[in-house]
Amino acid sequence: MKKQNVRTISLIVCTFTYLLVGAAVFDALESETEKRRWEALQAVEDMIIRKYNISQEDFKVMETVVLKSEPHKAGQQWKFTGAFYYATTVLTTIGYGHSTPTTRGGKLFTMCYAIVGIPLGLVMFQSIGERVNRLSSFVIKAVRSSLRCKRTVASEVDLICVVTTLSSLTIAGGAAAFSRFEGWSYFDSVYYCFITLTTIGFGDMVALQKDNALNRKPEYVMFALIFILFGLAIVAASLNLLVLRFVTMNTEDERRDEAQAMQALQVAVKLEGDVITSNGSILSGYEGHDGQSLNGTNTSSMCSCRCICLNGNRHKKHQFKMRRSPTHIRHLLPEVVPMQDLNYDTQSMHTIGALNGSGIVSGSHMGIGLDVVDDTGNRSPIIKPQIHPQKLLKRNVSLLSFRI
Repeated sequence: MKKQNVRTISLIVCTFTYLLVGAAVFDALESETEKRRWEALQAVEDMIIRKYNISQEDFKVMETVVLKSEPHKAGQQWKFTGAFYYATTVLTTIGYGHSTPTTRGGKLFTMCYAIVGIPLGLVMFQSIGERVNRLSSFVIKAVRSSLRCKRTVASEVDLICVVTTLSSLTIAGGAAAFSRFEGWSYFDSVYYCFITLTTIGFGDMVALQKDNALNRKPEYVMFALIFILFGLAIVAASLNLLVLRFVTMNTEDERRDEAQAMQALQVAVKLEGDVITSNGSILSGYEGHDGQSLNGTNTSSMCSCRCICLNGNRHKKHQFKMRRSPTHIRHLLPEVVPMQDLNYDTQSMHTIGALNGSGIVSGSHMGIGLDVVDDTGNRSPIIKPQIHPQKLLKRNVSLLSFRI
């Protein structure tokens, strides 16, 4: 199984396991509180109905009026300031839900606006995050150079530490400001900042929704918008270092597999320059057209006999080794040189070898008893005893060895 498939299956299993664990923890933390709050609300509802002697239908109407009038406490939501705040929540995918379009045209334009705006926002924040990381690298390098450290280049761990510190400072500073302007506790303000910058956007706590803040507090509106945009840029820098590294792992593995596949296609088993002996065996060690052997030596003879050791290579160790048995290469021999036509006068060779005292056929006697096939296909015996290997090369006797 491929590494990408294993990683994908592992991520799916880990994600669902994480969801199950989260569900169990939230159930343990929130279920009892939810039950108590529901009982308290029911008691208040019964008390109001008995006190003012109203029906259940009238109470539902009052409840709807209270819920629908809540967004209007911040002022007009769809004037330019409120609309800009709404467009920001759409483009950043926060989606508080504090104000939503009610007309069909508003809903249609929201969908079209989000189709173009969300990718644009993601690219912008990603680009800003890269610039932040580059600036952090430059600052780290400058500081280390001033301190005369041996290693001045910023690593990924250094950048993660810097971005994490910036994110923490952004959340801490924003929480202090929202706690002052909204009257929330500091912990609730930290919770709001985290939910906003991670684009979760539950909508249970939304800034600029009290005391007609959209119209009366323009400086607070500007601060809230700058906080959202700057904070999302810092979070994008963190995602650029952490999340995108894991996201691109599958792509890198795919490219690596493709490169290995292309490299494997280019690698072929080469029997180039193998020499065929008189009994049909393949001897490896010969390479190229110009007599270049595997060990880089230059040989003059092209035949399969033991005269390969001539011209300075007489005393060198034989470089050939058996590659296959004779029965497996009969079909590879060329038709112009059948095996039965390779007639050797072994008695004459042994006789001349005995005369030399070495048992090896020398280069001056290598043509005795050997039928040579020329380019036209005619066969003529060589009987002259004084033919040198260089002359044999000129007469194209290389058909005794062929290239597969």
